Amino acid sequence: MLVAFEGGSIFRAFLLLLSCSFLWVLDYELKIRVMIFISFCGLRKKDIEIAAMAVLPKFYLENLNLQAYEIWSKTSSRVVFTSIPRVMVEGFLKEYMSVDDVIGTELHRREPLHRLDVGLVSSSHHDHRFISLCKEAYVVDGRNDQSCVMPRDKYPKPLIFHDGRLAFLPTPSATLYMFLWLPFGIILAIFRILVGICLPYRLAIFFGSLSGVQLRFQGFLTQPNSQHKKGVLYVCTHRTLLDPVFLSTALCKPLTAVTYSLSKMSEIIAPIRTVRLTRDRNQDGKTMQKLLSEGDLVVCPEGTTCREPYLLRFSSLFAELADDIVPVAMNAHVPPEFTCAGGRSSFEVANYIQRKLADALGFKCTTLTRRDKYLMLAGNEGIVHDNKRN
Repeated sequence: MLVAFEGGSIFRAFLLLLSCSFLWVLDYELKIRVMIFISFCGLRKKDIEIAAMAVLPKFYLENLNLQAYEIWSKTSSRVVFTSIPRVMVEGFLKEYMSVDDVIGTELHRREPLHRLDVGLVSSSHHDHRFISLCKEAYVVDGRNDQSCVMPRDKYPKPLIFHDGRLAFLPTPSATLYMFLWLPFGIILAIFRILVGICLPYRLAIFFGSLSGVQLRFQGFLTQPNSQHKKGVLYVCTHRTLLDPVFLSTALCKPLTAVTYSLSKMSEIIAPIRTVRLTRDRNQDGKTMQKLLSEGDLVVCPEGTTCREPYLLRFSSLFAELADDIVPVAMNAHVPPEFTCAGGRSSFEVANYIQRKLADALGFKCTTLTRRDKYLMLAGNEGIVHDNKRN
């Protein structure tokens, strides 16, 4: 379902959901083939590979059996036999599980299987044929026991980057609920957009809360005392595209947000002013200086969203532009001695604010950047080129 939805479309996902009505009566082999056909037919291999590396690892890790991994980690050479297409699991297994080889259903060759020292199989009858090839075999109980699920701090490798539109594991029942909710969700989204665009801040908060939006404020934000005729620079962590919008709502005043690659539709429906940056440091610096001379500005120095409890390395450009810097995600202000005016370099200021925000949120700081995210997930640097440009 994840491949059908993320690599394909919502229509392909709906078709796969409808197939459940007759999949139940098919045997295991035929059931797998039908699901693979619906999910993969017509998709480019590149799209499947991107979904496999950007979306699936999160769900694999969240369902990784702790006891099975403890056995797995003690072996020196690891080969995985799977009934699903290799492209869906190979990237994850080699990146996170240090697998030597993966044999999946799309391979049409028959390889000789030698007797194995240790075998890990599921409790399904389909996997029991594999036990006879193993000197020592372990059967993993398929029951959903939370005590057997590997906690995040024991992951083989930290999960920092992941993408995808689904925030839940799309089981048949959960996917059915999603499609049943979709018409109501569209109406609700339109209502919330109109509330944010058309109503004053205090009324927007009231009607937004009636629609189910819950805002929790800890502490309060005040206007710093400034001797300059510049606006305040609010430094915001970048969990979603809505972070600057909720900051403006919390402050009950208009803000300007700078963005890199926001879609035209998002710009049109944004209830606050948005200004595009070019990724040219000098030009972007001048743009932000001009915006600060006109009013308050909010920036997200990570440059892209990070959904996991980590902070990407902050770009230091913002630290060169203002002395009145307010970290948004915590009740703290940057001391004057930790600004460029206080003798600190822009890199020191950016790293200091990143650490303060991470400490307040319980996150971990990284040196990874938005460029690292797109290179890992999509194989490019996340830059959209204008084809109209000569």
